Amino acid sequence: MAGLSKATTGFAMLALGVFLAAGPAATAQDAQQHVRGKVASIAADSVVVKLKSGTPITVKLAPTWTVAAMKTVPMSAIQPGSFIGTTTVERKDGTGRSLEVHVFPPGLKMGAGHYGWDLKPHSMMTNGDVGKVVSTPKGDTIEVSYPGGAHTVLVPKSAKVVQMGPGDRAMVKAGAGVFIIAVKGADGVLTTNTVVVGENGEPPPM
Repeated sequence: MAGLSKATTGFAMLALGVFLAAGPAATAQDAQQHVRGKVASIAADSVVVKLKSGTPITVKLAPTWTVAAMKTVPMSAIQPGSFIGTTTVERKDGTGRSLEVHVFPPGLKMGAGHYGWDLKPHSMMTNGDVGKVVSTPKGDTIEVSYPGGAHTVLVPKSAKVVQMGPGDRAMVKAGAGVFIIAVKGADGVLTTNTVVVGENGEPPPM
């Protein structure tokens, strides 16, 4: 990570548990579980999340757990050379229609590739470098390249666009919307080292 600022390098370590684990080359992929919902309660070593279904689920927090914050930004934040992640629904013409875009801080690239995601039925996650950006009446068409391939994506004006950055543990409080990639151990306990939270407690879009 030569050339990154100390703050960015620190955030790279923070994000590692979220987005590198989410990539197609992750180990123990079947043991991973995506937890989306609102915080019901939080203790020193665990957080209880109320899922959309209303079911509460407890996730153990690693001793060094950190927070990734998602801040809403305009579509203009998606620039050629940006590294992004985007959840898409694939279209018949082979391109994707974006449901959300999360823009990584400059110099931070993780989880590159095009692989299945579970935000919506049949949705995909594409992480990579932005190439040409073309504005259309329906939104921006972008090409996202990654090792071994590229994917063309339409980002409609309705898509949520957020910027990733380091957050504070105090943001993870009752009522806050969170996204967690947890790993289930042999004992059945879910554990995470990173909690993703939106600004003002809004649900992270991914």
